[in-house]
Amino acid sequence: MSEPNPYADGEYRWGPGQPPGQGGAPGTPGYGHPQGATPPYGYPQAPAYQPTLADGVPLAPAPQQFPPVPFGAAPVLAIGDITVVGDQIVTPAGPMPLKGAVWNAMDMSRTEEKIPTVAIVLAIVFTLLCLVGLLFLLMKEKRTTGFIQVTVTSGGRHHATMIPATGPDTLHWVMGQVNFARSLSV
Repeated sequence: MSEPNPYADGEYRWGPGQPPGQGGAPGTPGYGHPQGATPPYGYPQAPAYQPTLADGVPLAPAPQQFPPVPFGAAPVLAIGDITVVGDQIVTPAGPMPLKGAVWNAMDMSRTEEKIPTVAIVLAIVFTLLCLVGLLFLLMKEKRTTGFIQVTVTSGGRHHATMIPATGPDTLHWVMGQVNFARSLSV
């Protein structure tokens, strides 16, 4: 492959650059990491320069500041890490006004029902002795896994929390809490 192409006319070359003496221009870097140029995507780079805004460009409004929660105020409601205290919603994203808040809940849990291993073993053992062992196959085990996501949006802020579903009744409890929070937000 070190032989030059006999059909090339010498003007146009494509592909990786040729090292000096192999058909490339003298002093041209060879194939691989560029030398003395901006490193390509994936190589460590210096942080990019952040230009300042030109005159006349509107800035986003500053986030509205709310008064701090009074010391010793009792929480009215708590759903995961979302707490309602007085007329505020306190979250790790910051405080939000309670009035006009939008609450949403999404069920991302599932309940599985299966026959436990013990029931299968007992059914096999007792089926050999008498046909009553087949009744052990009627044993069922329910297991709920997943989460219920609760989101709140108010005052230009948004926060979501995930509540683990420990049973099929967890969704009803969370929806009751969310409906209570919606009634407070009116």
